[in-house]
Amino acid sequence: MSGLEFFVFSLVDVAERKAYPLLVKQTVRSEAEKEALKERRKKRAKKSKTTKGKSKGRKKGSLNKDKNELRLSPELLRINELLSGLVKLLRVFVKVKYLALDGHFGHHQAVLMAIQNDLHLISKMRKDAALYEKYEGAYGGRGAKKKYGTRLRFDLLPIKYLKKSERVGEIITNYYQGLFLHKDFGRAINVVIIKKLNLKTRKAGHAILFSSDVELGWEKLIDYYSLRFQIEFNFREAKQHFGLEDFMTTTAKGVENAANLAFLMVNVSAKLLKNSDEKCVGVLDLKTHFRGVKYAVEAIKILLEKPDTILMGSGSRKREKLYSLYGQTKMLSLSKRKSCPQRQNQQRQTTLSM
Repeated sequence: MSGLEFFVFSLVDVAERKAYPLLVKQTVRSEAEKEALKERRKKRAKKSKTTKGKSKGRKKGSLNKDKNELRLSPELLRINELLSGLVKLLRVFVKVKYLALDGHFGHHQAVLMAIQNDLHLISKMRKDAALYEKYEGAYGGRGAKKKYGTRLRFDLLPIKYLKKSERVGEIITNYYQGLFLHKDFGRAINVVIIKKLNLKTRKAGHAILFSSDVELGWEKLIDYYSLRFQIEFNFREAKQHFGLEDFMTTTAKGVENAANLAFLMVNVSAKLLKNSDEKCVGVLDLKTHFRGVKYAVEAIKILLEKPDTILMGSGSRKREKLYSLYGQTKMLSLSKRKSCPQRQNQQRQTTLSM
């Protein structure tokens, strides 16, 4: 049985470092989107097959394309429709500047989609991305002015882009930042390269983060992208506590309502935890607290008249009255223990039957 896929937009509070899901939509791919996926797979298969004697460069008769022209794929059209409506609603209440997406959307059309909605994209590139320095040499005098300089080698990055180096145990981590060019992008992009080296095994690895905001610092770029992982905690809570993986509906509307209800409860629980003055640490604490209140109210309803469901203070006063009556009964039975043992036994049996 095939699984379900949901696309979620969340608002991330940078100060609290917490994500709040706002829009949940089940991913149902259209026929056009399926065809585009098949074509993309065919192109990858062709690129993997190397042929001898193949001429380099682009095909004869091919024309230049405007790299800043918005040509959204069927997948991005579906996402852009959700994003534009959500951004219009959000900006009535809060200022939103950045859109953080995973590495699947680390390409130029996603950047143009974010810019169309007055946002800056923060995402991740492939490890083998072709990045170039800007050409700083003199003009040769013929043809178009050269735009692309030296291509970056990730095993030998220029020291002028190094921002920070730190060592933890046997692991050395270097952070590089610079404005680089990519031949698929129609603009310079702010790139941060995180490179790690294990001194013991001599193994190295790197990750490439980027943003369309050229003024964003490298530390904030890394921090904002890492905050995207807070969405995974929302999914965890929705699955473990609010039935995201347990609902039994099969209709499209029922599935969407169940998913939205689960993520709504994630936001409700976050608000209740914030108002609990740190008395409750997690969702399990909230469940224990409200289950205890429910049991207490049901017990009081059995013993006394129904308490006021709005003012819980009246219920507590009734509980105090009940405890005081129980104490008086116990004192009465103790005071008569010496005088009449038979009456004491009758009183004890009456008290236990209550």
